[in-house]
Amino acid sequence: MHSDYLAHDATGLAELIRKREASARELLDIAISRTEAVNPAINAIVLKDYDAARQRASRDDASRANGANNADGVSAQTALAGVPYLIKDLGAPVAGLRMAMGSRHYRHFIPTEDAPVVALAKAAGLNIFAKTSTSELGQMPYTEPELFGACRNPWNLDHTPGGSSGGAAAAVAAGIVPLAHASDGGGSIRIPASCCGLFGLKPSRGRVPRATAEAEAGELGVDHAVSRSVRDSALLLDLLGGNADRPLGAPGTFLSASREPCKPLNIAYVTEPMLAPSLSADARAALEDAAQLASSLGHNIEPVSLGIDFATVRHAFLTLWSVTAEDLVLNAERISGRKPLRAEFEISTWAMAHVGRKLGERGLPAALEEQRRITGLLTDLLNRYDVILCATLAAPPIKIGEMRPTSAERMQMRAVTTMPLEALMKKVLMEASNKAFTWAGCTELFNLSGQPAMSVPLYWNARGLPIGVQFAARDGGEATLLRLAAQLETARPWFDKRPPLIQARN
Repeated sequence: MHSDYLAHDATGLAELIRKREASARELLDIAISRTEAVNPAINAIVLKDYDAARQRASRDDASRANGANNADGVSAQTALAGVPYLIKDLGAPVAGLRMAMGSRHYRHFIPTEDAPVVALAKAAGLNIFAKTSTSELGQMPYTEPELFGACRNPWNLDHTPGGSSGGAAAAVAAGIVPLAHASDGGGSIRIPASCCGLFGLKPSRGRVPRATAEAEAGELGVDHAVSRSVRDSALLLDLLGGNADRPLGAPGTFLSASREPCKPLNIAYVTEPMLAPSLSADARAALEDAAQLASSLGHNIEPVSLGIDFATVRHAFLTLWSVTAEDLVLNAERISGRKPLRAEFEISTWAMAHVGRKLGERGLPAALEEQRRITGLLTDLLNRYDVILCATLAAPPIKIGEMRPTSAERMQMRAVTTMPLEALMKKVLMEASNKAFTWAGCTELFNLSGQPAMSVPLYWNARGLPIGVQFAARDGGEATLLRLAAQLETARPWFDKRPPLIQARN
């Protein structure tokens, strides 16, 4: 059954349950068994809730045995019922389960209410049995929290799975589950999807409900998932984004869009490195390969320069990012009920929070104005083109530890928190951001604009490391992206590409 488990995506596993060719408990036991087999190598799972998940699966199976949930008349809301599922340990509280967010400060914090994305997943019957690792408070594009240790990429254990949803992507790539919750405030769905050879769609701002009733100005983050198949991502978006009560695959749903032919699109082909200084040879090769593939499928590829002052964009993004850090670190007491202590946070996170306090709030009006300007510019471009094609990352997955602060950088960060001099803060922020953006500077633009964007796994380099490419669409244009993604998936299938870790453990 283990090999059969890997042969199915989440939609396929749910169909096995509905047809009673497998039980929810059997699939959960396989997911748990795979966790125990591969997690010592990848360190993707940071909290286990096996007993409660087993009880839920057994109750679901008993309900089916009594005649409920037959295979006829399936709605989107029941289409993934019984499938094992993972929640990222950041920003998506699960009532009664610790939410450490990769931080020593929050390691004992137990939320009492589910986040909207969790409540919707539970209502759909997805069976949450564990939580996945993240960088501390989602601050870094790699997943190496001091609290839990480095999470590793199943394609090569010396390399990162990306971040901040690195645990989710590593778990999916390693075959623990075919679909896992992820969130994206600066690329945290698309970066790990690129690193791990997965499909990762960041929805439009406000598409998936969050804690606030409406998307707010300056909001960067969205919830969705990383997956092995396009249809899983589409179906989950139906569940999370307002189509849960409609029949499975009904016209107008995202699943329906993923099944529809993709008309020829006008694609703006952008080779600019965005916030990165340049694209590596591998990243350029992946981008050129994707452009050639899209052209062979009948799409019109037109090279375009965005004409954006990326230095201004970077400043605006970092301003918003630092204000979020301040809220989660220096104002942590309102969440955890405990005063924040320096020893409970990584020095880079602690320093970013102080930057937010000193510089962020004062620079917030200008950052919000730049966000509005960038949104308008990209909206105008996407009124002329259907989608944008650009890099997801400036280079292949980096090695574990490659971006950790050096001793000298840590000393500077400590100085920033004890001597909050504006010039020193700006210097430290510039140097730290240069380091991160050199590799992961291609995704943040679409968090600022709020438009949907996806990383598609079409290319592996000579060393066997995956490198995704990014497509973005106009606000609310997820259906366009899903049609294109499904077409690319058919033309260049990736589902059966499996990392060496899976092959060694089977």
